[in-house]
Amino acid sequence: MGSRQVATNGIELRVVEHGDGPAVVFCHGFPELGFSWRHQVFALADAGFRTLTPDMRGYGGSSRPDPVQDYDLLTVCADLIGLLDAHGLEDAIFVGHDWGASVVWQLARAYPDRVRAVAGLSVPATPRSAAPPVPILRSRLGDDFYMCWFQEPGVADPVLAADVRRTLLQDEVLSSHTFLDTEKAEPPLPEWLTPAEFDYYVQTFTATGFTGGLNYYRNLDRSWERTAHLADVKIMQPSLFIAGSEDPVIRFTPLAKMPAVLADLRGSLILEGAGHWIQQQRPAEVNAALIDFAREIG
Repeated sequence: MGSRQVATNGIELRVVEHGDGPAVVFCHGFPELGFSWRHQVFALADAGFRTLTPDMRGYGGSSRPDPVQDYDLLTVCADLIGLLDAHGLEDAIFVGHDWGASVVWQLARAYPDRVRAVAGLSVPATPRSAAPPVPILRSRLGDDFYMCWFQEPGVADPVLAADVRRTLLQDEVLSSHTFLDTEKAEPPLPEWLTPAEFDYYVQTFTATGFTGGLNYYRNLDRSWERTAHLADVKIMQPSLFIAGSEDPVIRFTPLAKMPAVLADLRGSLILEGAGHWIQQQRPAEVNAALIDFAREIG
């Protein structure tokens, strides 16, 4: 399994490639890396697929542009289209988790001819909100809600970077107080993550900081504005949704609205007892579902 730098959309993405066959592109979320798909890369390759797994814009070995506006969803989508172009691919199956899911859902709308099928983990596809999302979040959940706290450049960044280990060990993050309360004991390492794997995350985010990932949140409203032309566009490609029953995201995101967006939803798999980091926590079940889905697409 090798990695290389791929020039796309004015930046470079560090991309790990493995296997041969129809292409599957994995897109991670926050605060993660392409490494977060380590359990899926070999499984899909062994099943006859070619996997392309980038560190997304702003993360790890990929470019981390300074301007906040360089991280809206359509810009990130263009990175992935350039990734296909660089590999001479007409299309691919796209799989995303967390922010990666938001990216691939939008990619399927914006570039329907380049997305053969799409799978989202943890973050469901939902209809466009009637107004920009940040004011809605502030009014309903308050300024301390983590997405609101992340909005101002330079506020959350140094707090998260001050103790990278503690930041990465936070599991259910709904409030800024989770990060600001440093008196609490450091959370334990989850059983699904080895010390060596965790150290890789710690070393990488110690080197890069968290600003690139935070900038995705800072473009929530801008992404909403820039995708107005896609408001009524359904995702026509075959789709799949996977989440853990204990994932806080699905507690406040209505799964019942997915069929309004996904015209060809092949399955909605909720893994009982699993949390947010589902592809790492329950890899066997996630791999089986993704392989079955990809084989069905052909």
